[in-house]
Parts: sequence; C-alpha cells; structure tokens
Amino acid sequence: MTIRSVEEIRAQFPALRRVHEGRPVAYFDGPGGSQVPQGVIDAMADYLAHHNANTHWNYPSSQETDEILAGARAKVADFLNALPIEVAFGPNMTTLTFHLARALGRGMTAGDELVVTELDHHGNVGPWEAIARERNLTLRRVPFRLEDGTLDPTQVIGALGPRTRVVAIGGASNALGTVNDLAPVCAAARERGIVSFVDAVHYAPHVLPDVRALGCDFLGCSPYKFHGPHMGVLYGRHDRIVALDVPKLVPAPNEAPERLETGTQNHEGIAGTGAAIDFLAWIAPRGTRRASLEAAFKELHDRGTLLFRRLWDGLGALPAVRRFGPGPDRPRTPTLGFVVTGVPSSVVATHLASKAIWVSHGDFYAATVVERLGLGEEGLVRAGAACYTTAAEVDRLVAAVDELVRR
Repeated sequence: MTIRSVEEIRAQFPALRRVHEGRPVAYFDGPGGSQVPQGVIDAMADYLAHHNANTHWNYPSSQETDEILAGARAKVADFLNALPIEVAFGPNMTTLTFHLARALGRGMTAGDELVVTELDHHGNVGPWEAIARERNLTLRRVPFRLEDGTLDPTQVIGALGPRTRVVAIGGASNALGTVNDLAPVCAAARERGIVSFVDAVHYAPHVLPDVRALGCDFLGCSPYKFHGPHMGVLYGRHDRIVALDVPKLVPAPNEAPERLETGTQNHEGIAGTGAAIDFLAWIAPRGTRRASLEAAFKELHDRGTLLFRRLWDGLGALPAVRRFGPGPDRPRTPTLGFVVTGVPSSVVATHLASKAIWVSHGDFYAATVVERLGLGEEGLVRAGAACYTTAAEVDRLVAAVDELVRR
C-alpha cells in the first residue's frame, strides 16, 4: 500500500472542519503544537472511561493501565529506534530537561563545562544555565551563522574541552527550521566521554529520530508536536539512565526507565502518545511499525519540501517580506520564519487570522535567535506545514500577506 493521500489524512482531524469568518481554517501553527487525529482523542477518552487507575495493583483496571503504558512505551521505542527500557515520560520536554540537568549536575564540580548553542529553544538552554549557576560551572555558547541560520558542527565540536561534561544541541530550530548535523557532534562527545543531549522537539515531527544512528546519550521530544497530547518524552541510553543520580522518592521504582519518572504519570496522555505513533504508522503501512514510520516520514518529507518551496518562493516574490533560515535546498523542516518590513509581526498574525490562516508570532522561546537577528520584541511570524497542509492553503497564506503588503 502506498502512503495515504492528503485527503485521507485530513479526514482524521476533527479540527480541520473548523470555519472562521466564513472560511475553513488553515492551521500553520503546528511548530507550536499540531492538531490531533480522532484516534488519539479516542484512545485518551477510552482510557479515562474504562481503564482509569493507578499502576501495579491486583485488580483489572490497574493491570489494564500497566498494559496500556507498556504498549505506549514500546511504540515510542519504535519511533525512536530505542528500547522500551530507555523511554521515560513526563509533563513536557522542558521539565524533563530540568530533571536530567539536575541529575547530571550532581556529579559535576566547580569549573566543569557545559556546551549549548545560540540556535536552540531556551528549553535546551535554561536548564543548563540553572545547573551552571547552582554548581558554579562554565557555560559555553556556540553561535550560529546569521546569514543563513545554520550551525557549524565543527564549531560545536571545537567548543568541547577537557572539562566539558555535557553538550546540548537542538535537532532543528523551531524558529528558523534549520536541521542540524547531529551525528558528528554526538560521536565527538562519546569519544571524549562527554554526555550528549539532543532537543528533538522540532526535529521529531519532521525527521524520524534514530537514536542509534545519532549516537546520542539522551534525547527529548514532545508528542504534541507530532499529533499527540501535551506530553514529554525522554530517551536515555540504558547505561546512562542506570548511572544517573536522579532526584527521586526512596520507595519509587529504581529501575530504568521508571527511575526517571516522578509521581503518578499522565496515563491518558501516555495512551494518546501511543495512538499518535499508531497514526503516523497508519500513513504508510508496512511490515513493522518502524518500517511504516520510516516510509511515512520519507514521503511526508518529500511533500513537506514541495510545500515549503511553494511558501518560500511565494513569500520571496513579495519585496516587503524578509525570510530567515536556510533555503529549500538545504536540510530543514517545512517551517518558515519571516517578517514584513514596516509591519509588526503581531499585526501580520492578526491579519492572517482574520483570513482564517492561523500562524504564530514572537520568539517561540528561541529568544537568542530573535535577539541575534536584531528583530526586537515583535520577533518573527512563523508558518509551518504539517501532514494535513495543502498547496491551496499555502497559496492562501501568500495571497493574504500580499494583500497586507499592498495596503
């Protein structure tokens, strides 16, 4: 069977039936949170209606909860090319990263170094800043190229020194769409005994993660960016999880991966996360879940590239529009940050919303990116294509910006 058509995919999303000001809504806000298919909604509702319980007790709904959580963990493991014992859940990527940073920081001493990049979302900067302050560590920041919004991996590797303990790098920029070359950085870190952490929140919706190929020690992502509920996922190499001095309650499980999870988890969210991965595998059914995901992501990447080129070229034809990040022939996601000369980004977003075209604006917690680009408090307008985006919607967005420019 070939990949599902855009029409088949769109039929799975109740949100796409929404109408605003007499027009069907075009959702370009996926980089901040994608829409959710009916299967995810059903899985969460079914859990709450029929299986809701705490874990590890000897009655049916508790045992059913154990099975649902184990099944979702296995699905996420397939998604990441990891083992189920290497997958932990939490409320969001930022909270999980703070938790990981605190655990790693317990083994560091004053003068040890952490390396981050200026291209990153602050969810992958703030936790390392905090532990650096607490433990009197040195934080090194690797700049990005202003001209095209890219990161030089050799510069990141060059920042690794004899006292570097962690290198934290984003898989893709949520503001500019840049996809970073991660494997060389992770390989260099491993050779030096340095912990590598990848923020894959914007990467995972567009590039199927493969933690084995990347060679990273830890990786965080957010299911609500790939059609799941508001949840966080943390991958950790098994030996790394076991060695972590994690803050935890004494009676809580001490085995991987549950030793990374504090308190009672969001069981319905975990059920929905598993259903989101089922949905992605449904897009291109193959023999195994991982094979289905690989086929789906390949085809969705090709579709997304065509949509992005249409958006890039369409907005590029408008003299008042300034685009940021690498062009469509470079490694990137179908997410574009742009500004309209003389028009605040909030005004652009409001105008597009009046046309039932929903985009986000600001710095998207990639505050250093916006600051380095000299864009001020208004920041960028951000438009991202998703699996349900159509060429007609891209044309609507370009036409609406053109209308604003001509006023």
